[in-house]
Amino acid sequence: MAKNIFDLSEKIVLVTGASRGIGEATAKLLAEQGAHVLVSSRKVEGCQAVADAIVDAGGRADALPCHIGNMEDIQKLIATIRERFGRLDILVNNAATNPYFGHILDTDLAAFEKTVEVNIRGYFFMSVEAGKLMREQGGGVIVNTASVNALQPGVGQGIYSITKAAVVNMTKAFAKECAQFNIRVNALLPGLTKTKFAGALFSHEEIYKTAVGHIPMHRHAEPEEMAGTVLYLVSDASSYTTGECVVVDGGLTSCGGI
Repeated sequence: MAKNIFDLSEKIVLVTGASRGIGEATAKLLAEQGAHVLVSSRKVEGCQAVADAIVDAGGRADALPCHIGNMEDIQKLIATIRERFGRLDILVNNAATNPYFGHILDTDLAAFEKTVEVNIRGYFFMSVEAGKLMREQGGGVIVNTASVNALQPGVGQGIYSITKAAVVNMTKAFAKECAQFNIRVNALLPGLTKTKFAGALFSHEEIYKTAVGHIPMHRHAEPEEMAGTVLYLVSDASSYTTGECVVVDGGLTSCGGI
């Protein structure tokens, strides 16, 4: 029988920002492929709801809350994983924040600092702490959720777009330096996706219509349509892929839609 290159049996997987949206869809899909998924987000209630849904569907999951904007939370989370499971095979850095939607000149310091501490510092040190554990065990996989805004800033999303551009370069930097430890690092760059996180775009009818009008497929994506790309990047199907940033945007950027 041919090997299932998407099989994640016996893998310990941490998905941050997994209480909803792309993170939730990813956590559920990876669990369906046999992974033991550690569902993480700021609030334990949301994590537990997703973990319970995975278990009810016959999968394996635990809820481990963590605010990645807090360094102590990151360190505590990885220490807990080390103690309870002894390893971490896959990290999906998906938690993010976008507290400000408006003109870049009106960005205040609080919004700037919150966006940077979660989207850049949080991703960086989550990768550092998880990467150390992966280095000890002989390898692992990291996937970062960035955005097409990393390639071209979104209207009213200046600081968010800047942080996502940093995630792209961060992905390449970790990939280059961690390949020697058998750690692969890649990124997903989602286009317009129907999530609560992107609610500001969907609540502005004119902005939404303009955005969809630039997409060759003439529609937004659902979170499940992003999860499949993450599965590819964390599985043996992409065993020779590292440092790549995979755009999933309905043809927006490749067809010159931005």
